Amino acid sequence: MAGFFLRWFLAFALLAATFNPTGYSYVGWARDNLNAELPMVVLGGLLLLVGYIIYLRATLRSIGAFGMLLVLAIAGALVWVLYDLGLLRLEEGAARIWLGLGILSLVLGIGLSWSHVRRRISGQSDMDDVSA
Repeated sequence: MAGFFLRWFLAFALLAATFNPTGYSYVGWARDNLNAELPMVVLGGLLLLVGYIIYLRATLRSIGAFGMLLVLAIAGALVWVLYDLGLLRLEEGAARIWLGLGILSLVLGIGLSWSHVRRRISGQSDMDDVSA
């Protein structure tokens, strides 16, 4: 279980490092420094891209696009229920952004962890296609 939370936290950190409402993110920094520090902006963007490729490739291989949509739908329905019960307020724009980052990171965290969950449930391991 600790492994899942670590993968989820790292996905959240990747997303929040890319964009968040505080302004302390890659998008905010790149926007302010594009002309002055173009090589650093490009390097930072490429490093973030590597993180996204790792997460998205693992997520697409483990749960696929339909699984990603299903997790998003479940999370959206949960937000709807919490909002309808009055347990969640969405009036503030920053809160909506943080909630969106949390939901997207949940999708990526589940995608990266799903092979581990499936192996524990079924006893079968996933592996990439290997040519002889």
